[in-house]
Amino acid sequence: MLVNPPKDLAGATPHAATAPLAPASAMLIALALLAPFFLYLGTAGSLVAIWNSSETFAHGYAILPISLWLIWRRRAVFNAIPARPWAPALLLLAMLGAGWLLARMGEVQVVMQYAFVSMFPVIALAMLGPRLAGALAFPLLFLLLAVPFGEVFVGPLINLTADFTVWAVQATGIPVLRNGTRFELPTGSWSVVEACSGVRYLISSFTLGCLYAYLTYRSTAKRLLFVAVSIVVPIIANGLRAYMIVMIGHLSGMELATGVDHLIYGWVFFGLVMLLMFWVGSFWRDDDEPAAAIPAAAAPSAGLAPASASASTGRMAAMCAAVVALTALWPGFARYNDAANLNPQPVQLSSVAVSWPQVAPFSDWTPRWVNPDATYRATFRNSESMPPVALDVMYYRNQRNGKALISSVNTLATSDDAWHAVGGAMRSETLDGKPLTLRETRLNGPTGQILVWQWMSIDGHLTANNYVGKLLQAQAKLRFRGDDGAVVLLSAPVRDNPEAARAALRAFMAGQGQAVTRALEHARTH
Repeated sequence: MLVNPPKDLAGATPHAATAPLAPASAMLIALALLAPFFLYLGTAGSLVAIWNSSETFAHGYAILPISLWLIWRRRAVFNAIPARPWAPALLLLAMLGAGWLLARMGEVQVVMQYAFVSMFPVIALAMLGPRLAGALAFPLLFLLLAVPFGEVFVGPLINLTADFTVWAVQATGIPVLRNGTRFELPTGSWSVVEACSGVRYLISSFTLGCLYAYLTYRSTAKRLLFVAVSIVVPIIANGLRAYMIVMIGHLSGMELATGVDHLIYGWVFFGLVMLLMFWVGSFWRDDDEPAAAIPAAAAPSAGLAPASASASTGRMAAMCAAVVALTALWPGFARYNDAANLNPQPVQLSSVAVSWPQVAPFSDWTPRWVNPDATYRATFRNSESMPPVALDVMYYRNQRNGKALISSVNTLATSDDAWHAVGGAMRSETLDGKPLTLRETRLNGPTGQILVWQWMSIDGHLTANNYVGKLLQAQAKLRFRGDDGAVVLLSAPVRDNPEAARAALRAFMAGQGQAVTRALEHARTH
């Protein structure tokens, strides 16, 4: 992201060696750069939809205008360096298209978005050549910050904020009783949720830090150092913000910092921290170098024609046609693949042939999987000496954005639920005589704790790893085998003995696992 301009281009003036870019060539470059917007309209729309719906990523609207402004500031380079098409960039473009297609098959939206946005600097490289595109490297790569990325850090940041806040409150001398990300003080209860994670501050600080470093420093070391500071500072500041809000609430008897003012204090504090960071950074700013005209007879670089020789319109047209054709290949195949994999039949998951007696549910917990095509839920108990076991199955077919088996919105419990996770780990168990690695999570709620075992079935393969699951889904679609998949959840009450709950879950898998597997296979093939 932090690329130094070529030394011979610093302050380049329009009276340098080459003629301005021909209007016909400029139109071809614009056509090549506009092509992805129309060919990948769905991916572009997904970016805008997230900008609209999430305050965390609303800054995405500003990225393109800022990038264009940065290019405009360096417009003199178009007169200083000739635009010369560079064929090797087509290989990079093909790799991005293949990456987009693979992510499209697995419904990995963020990878699709990165591949889409990355096409613009690569297309610029193909149409302008490495020297001219290199002179505009930062403005072009700055576009990548428009991709809504960062939610993967929410969980770790929540835990980090909770750890710091509890430690700081205890260091103040106030007793704290903690349960996961929730904790209680003598004056009231607190919970670190997504809005308190600090991910908004982190993303905003990183974006502003990259822009400030590019505009303020010429040294790569200084730029990288400032960007690193822009990552560390908001994390520390968010911990201090959370601690101060808890202390304000505690000292005011829970009268202050518990409503809207909670958010206001946070953003005011963040603004002050950013101003302080930029003010301190300004002490090491690099003054602009004096403008220097490029010599009229600049020596050509290796493999390049003299600076006065511009690429012909014919070469530009050929490269533009190659870019558009290569860009259009992947969404064209994706549409054909979607039609071939479409399964109009309804999912048949009405019952699972479990031989254990069915009993009443032992809790009111409900898994939060969005828009499954079919669900199955029942509770069984084999004997009075063994805890009951609940079976939940959520089945998906013809997946798309907003209706996917593997998605960040699918979770065992949301932050607003009465139930919340207090621990988890991966376990190795056996299902139908075969080894299976599954995810174990302990949930705490109004009726006590429950233990949940979780795995997925995709194209007949079992996994608890979301990344492996996405690859299995992409592989199935590329082989024209459909995109059917299901998540299986087994749960049991913990009570005073988690090992008793594990024994009940293990007994169910040993005796009834084959029935679950047969039901999923029947749904997939019918």
